[in-house]
Amino acid sequence: MIGVLLVDDEALTLELHRRYVERVEGFRVVGECAGAHAALTALLESPPAEPIDLVLLDMTMPDGSGLEVLRRLRARGSDVDVIAITAVRDAEVVHQMAALGVVQYLVKPFSFAVFADRLEQFREYRRRAVGAAGAPTQDEIDALLGARRPATAPQLPKGLSPETLSRIRDTVRERGALSAAEAASQLGMSRVAARRYLEHLADAGRLTREPRYGAPGRPETEYRWR
Repeated sequence: MIGVLLVDDEALTLELHRRYVERVEGFRVVGECAGAHAALTALLESPPAEPIDLVLLDMTMPDGSGLEVLRRLRARGSDVDVIAITAVRDAEVVHQMAALGVVQYLVKPFSFAVFADRLEQFREYRRRAVGAAGAPTQDEIDALLGARRPATAPQLPKGLSPETLSRIRDTVRERGALSAAEAASQLGMSRVAARRYLEHLADAGRLTREPRYGAPGRPETEYRWR
């Protein structure tokens, strides 16, 4: 299990991120901090009850910035992995965070689907890093570094919107398995439209298609998160 430390000065945000983490396989929250000072104490001064492998770090807090927290961590020799979570869109801040080794940069607000994608990419990076042995080849190095970077989102087909696609992804993740009719009912859209989004996600390799038997007539197609 990957131990996660949550750092944010807003209690509701901490609660939301805790729920998000709990929904992603292979991760668990091992601590929560409401500010920069508490985060530094947890990471540098107080031996955690459980190892901290990943920090979800807010960038703007009343008692200090996430950027300063990360600078002090690196100055003390900490190589803990960090995902920056912030509403800040300043290019210079992004550049500085990247230079300090941030593995991901999530801009608020974001959906659970986007959040889960980033954690799954990090999990793959950890798996590859732990499994690496000996002198890696160039291909193995490229694969390891590539697992830290978010995949470029392909252009959506005409008529599909990113917002609705995100809602479809969240619904399938939460429900486990859905037909087009069930997705349409959940989201208040037509069955045809829901099926287009589900088929797009299936073609992109994010969903699996399986026949659902039990009712008379042709089997219904069931979509499940891969």
